Amino acid sequence: MSTPDGAITEVPGFARGARRSGTVWPTLRAIYIIWYRDVLRFWRDRLRLVASLAQPLLFLIVFGTGLSSALQGAGGGFGGGAGAPAGFTYAQFIFPGIIGMSVLFSAIFGAMSIVWDREFGFLKEVLVATIDRSAVAIGKALGGATQAMVQGLVLLVLAPLVGVKLTVLSVVELLPLVFVLAFALSSMGVALASRMRSMQGFQVVMNFLMMPMFFLSGALFPLSGLPDWMAVLTRIDPASYGMDPLRRVVLEGAGIPAAALDRLGLTIGGTTLPILAEEGILLAFGLVMLGIAVRNFRVRD
Repeated sequence: MSTPDGAITEVPGFARGARRSGTVWPTLRAIYIIWYRDVLRFWRDRLRLVASLAQPLLFLIVFGTGLSSALQGAGGGFGGGAGAPAGFTYAQFIFPGIIGMSVLFSAIFGAMSIVWDREFGFLKEVLVATIDRSAVAIGKALGGATQAMVQGLVLLVLAPLVGVKLTVLSVVELLPLVFVLAFALSSMGVALASRMRSMQGFQVVMNFLMMPMFFLSGALFPLSGLPDWMAVLTRIDPASYGMDPLRRVVLEGAGIPAAALDRLGLTIGGTTLPILAEEGILLAFGLVMLGIAVRNFRVRD
């Protein structure tokens, strides 16, 4: 806009819009670069990928084989109770939960790189760049989700060890389920890491949160028939809404009746939640955590 003397002035709203539009592509490129950097570091660390199989394999051998034998000796089937389908072993029941465990640990600990980058100054260089700071949160969340999804899907090679036969359809159905779980947990890790200033503090907080989240998610025991106080805790655990769909898809694809899985799954008010509803709750949680992470990066550092 020009003044009577011919000088050109800036229209405030137009200028702000121009600045915002001028940062869209740099911000998208920054999201891609941050995601690519984390994925590349993960891919180059082949030993980490192989070592990630150790803990799940230990759980399958110790818990799966040991407790499955004990439960079958006590009642002849999983849980030894009514409604347990023939041949449905405890090792088969916890196999999807072990996949979820790998996703949970990988996704949350993937956010550790934020604290690491802050301590070594890399994060400061990114934050002073001419990009929206949301790029850091989104790139880190997607990078952690990608790593966790890969580590979770790698565990599918262990399915024959516990007698689970996967179909092509069940594997395809697992892809979005694992990613949504990984995204939600990775976003939570990024939201927490954005507030941390030391590696030691982050590890203490993560260890305090992860183990209760894992054990209350239903990875190792059914979510039905629990005491009221524990049932409430399992329903407010976001990981529960990711573990149950994984179990339904993996075991139903392996031939376990859907009705039997519903009796062992997540219910609210006596009603079994559909998989889409569980995924919607989990995705909403992830978006809320990502929003918190974006806000933390914009107001701090």
